Amino acid sequence: MELQGQEFWPLSGKPYFHVVLSKSNLKPSYHLTVSAEIQKVVPSLEIPTLLIFKDNEWQMVYQGQSKHKKFDGWKSFAMDNKLEIGDACVFELLDYSTQVLKFRVQILRGKIPSEFLDYSKNGLSKDTPIIIN
Repeated sequence: MELQGQEFWPLSGKPYFHVVLSKSNLKPSYHLTVSAEIQKVVPSLEIPTLLIFKDNEWQMVYQGQSKHKKFDGWKSFAMDNKLEIGDACVFELLDYSTQVLKFRVQILRGKIPSEFLDYSKNGLSKDTPIIIN
């Protein structure tokens, strides 16, 4: 993982979850489902949410009442921060009330080689083992 300057800090002990980003998080559907651990802490409501990264904020809505609890508006955060498959995000819950949720985000860049991202291009399948010499 690539570490960059002031993007990283120790977690404070508040609830958090992490996600290693996959195609479904970053391609046309741009879904980011919130982990079961955080779902236990936050209300099962539709709540305005802020994602904070560096000195910027992204407004979105936590869809806590839906079957798949997720961030509606995640696409703008993903695109603005040029997230890629294999990157990881750590979402630390700073404030959780019924008025607003605030998450501080750390981004860890994964840099997965492109030949591992598109199996079909190389005539491989997901069942083909990866051999590293």
